[in-house]
Amino acid sequence: MVVTRFAPSPTGYLHIGGLRTALLNYLHARKSGGKFLLRVEDTDRSRHNEEAVKAILDAFEWVGLQSDDEVVRQSERDDIYRKYIDELLESGKAYRCYMTPAELEELREEQKNRGERPRYDGRYRDFNGTPPEGITPVIRIKAPTEGSIFVYDKIKGDIEFRVEDTLDDFIIARADGTPTYNFVVAVDDHLMGVNEVIRGDDHLSNTPKQIVIYEALNFPIPNFYHVPMIHNEQGRKLSKRDGATDVMEYKRLGYFPEALLNFLLRLGWSHGDKEIFSMAEMLELFDPSTISKSASIYSKEKLDWVNSEHLKLKPLEEFSQFGNLEIVALVRDRCNTLLDLEREVNKISEKPVEYDSKSLKKHFKETNQKLLTEFLEEIQSGENLESSFQKVLDSNGVGMAKLAQPIRIALVGTAQSPSVIDVMKILGVDEVIERVEALLKR
Repeated sequence: MVVTRFAPSPTGYLHIGGLRTALLNYLHARKSGGKFLLRVEDTDRSRHNEEAVKAILDAFEWVGLQSDDEVVRQSERDDIYRKYIDELLESGKAYRCYMTPAELEELREEQKNRGERPRYDGRYRDFNGTPPEGITPVIRIKAPTEGSIFVYDKIKGDIEFRVEDTLDDFIIARADGTPTYNFVVAVDDHLMGVNEVIRGDDHLSNTPKQIVIYEALNFPIPNFYHVPMIHNEQGRKLSKRDGATDVMEYKRLGYFPEALLNFLLRLGWSHGDKEIFSMAEMLELFDPSTISKSASIYSKEKLDWVNSEHLKLKPLEEFSQFGNLEIVALVRDRCNTLLDLEREVNKISEKPVEYDSKSLKKHFKETNQKLLTEFLEEIQSGENLESSFQKVLDSNGVGMAKLAQPIRIALVGTAQSPSVIDVMKILGVDEVIERVEALLKR
């Protein structure tokens, strides 16, 4: 059974790069009838933020990516980690290192001066002497000292990590006893049954260290998929300015959760020419082995388009909060987000409180005012809206825009709106008369 996980650190909000990673894990697990798990990696007490934990969980609830078990919190598992650290110490696969920070800094400076890669030199690896007084040791694992660690990544293929370039006897527990990131990740993934790890390729450098821990504890090594990062349109790392913001900000901006997930899935994965996916289609069609090896590009224009397509597919009843569904049906093809929809609905349903100056200057000249006055007289006499409109055009021998634009200004305050006839029909004769009179009297 496939078991995947998403494991955010609660140091801030959930951003879209993290959400994409979670989605890929969720789809892979659910498609195969497996389990998707959520783990909060909060062992670093100095950076822990309980509000961030809530923000992350709120974001998962909004997008509907539910964990199949209770959320695991590393801060509640100290006894478990201590047990495995003791096991490694007793088996001789880890050891206490009494090197002081000053000694370590001196060593690194010497290595730097010799043009070497800074690394711990293993001086306490086989230490049998008397421990120095006043030093609380860290715990280091015995890593290989030569050769290579090989990883088969299901996106990137075979990867070789040369030990001398990437590893030393790294710390698995700090002097205060708290375990380090790579150690708890390996232990938790094993204990949670995680056998497929999909994560950003910024974690690729952690993989050889985690493999050392897996092997030291005789744990099976999971399959790895390292997903290329999301870049902005200039090919650089995505920033808040580009869209790497709080997932819940997308809710506030009027995006649908399913549209956001659709957009994120298409960043680095495709299925033919298909662009719009329901969750059911994502689950049916997604295959993690077909994720692109190249970085993907974030485009707000593409996100807006995807969201607009999802908006069009929704039944009108889902927009009952906007009041008049006839107006919703008329304007939604012009909208990208729920905020757009709200603005366009209000633009028609509410009387203008001011008129766009550019529209007035261009479309409310003396000729336009005369035509609008004639149109008002026709509908006040009992003529229906559409025939009154056409009668004024015919009697004056002018094109539609000459009358349509000043009517638009009267109805919505600007010269941009859906079909002026459709807008008038929805508003009704009395409302049209009132709004036209208001413009002519301004």
